[in-house]
Amino acid sequence: MSSIKIYMNGKLVDQQDAKVSVFDHGFLYGDGVFEGIRVYNGKIFREREHIDRLWDSCKTVDIKMPMTKEEVAAAIYQTVEANGFTDAYIRLVVTRGEGTLGLDAHLCHDPQVIVIAQALSLYSADFYEKGIKIVTASTIRNPSDSLSPRVKSLNYLNNIMAKIEARVAGCEEALMLNHKGDVCECTGDNIFIVKKGKLMTPPIDACILEGVTRNVVIEICKELGYECQEAAFTRHDVYTADECFLTGSAAELIPVVEVDGRAIADGKPGTITKTILSAFGDFVKKDALR
Repeated sequence: MSSIKIYMNGKLVDQQDAKVSVFDHGFLYGDGVFEGIRVYNGKIFREREHIDRLWDSCKTVDIKMPMTKEEVAAAIYQTVEANGFTDAYIRLVVTRGEGTLGLDAHLCHDPQVIVIAQALSLYSADFYEKGIKIVTASTIRNPSDSLSPRVKSLNYLNNIMAKIEARVAGCEEALMLNHKGDVCECTGDNIFIVKKGKLMTPPIDACILEGVTRNVVIEICKELGYECQEAAFTRHDVYTADECFLTGSAAELIPVVEVDGRAIADGKPGTITKTILSAFGDFVKKDALR
């Protein structure tokens, strides 16, 4: 990867100079939060939703943001422009700041605000055309009474362990269940299924991250006249679905054609999935022109 400019606490620095202290609790304990954001045609996609979610995450874990929402948005644009991008994937990171080797967050100071911009293609074009295979992980999603999955925490070990299982199984993604055994989400994406023309996606209380792209897809379904229900379902419902797809800021929308060795319908991306994927592309273009 060629050197890029990274925003750190009000300054743009070269990639090799972008450093945090080894005593930063983000490094020591994964004590921080982040957002994954897309920029299309030089415009932050769903700016308000992403920044509001970051603020909500900070409030839940009690990190005091040293910047305003407007300043954060300006920092994103500054970073994108400095790297000459018009389309990019943004990683916006806020750490607890430097502290001691102990756990006491109140001894930390100087929260770090970091913006990284990259051109990103998470999956090859072939996967969007033909779909991907996923496997159910034995690692379950963290329950809400432990730490709410709606907090986009830097501590992603739960998801990483499930992702390792996917790779070992030769799959691109892993399906994660919650403590009830219901379908939750994948390691980095929300999940939708289609049955008899109706869409379903797990509700917020199923231990999921309330994805920004997920919510956009729900909006698109309404515009297209598709019924989309937020309701709990199990692997049985996934196995017997007519279609299945994943959504996320990085992946956008990608079809799933096989789960745990079981083909979804005929093992090809379905008509509704393709329609929504096309509509999502149109939605992004219109949003970028506003």
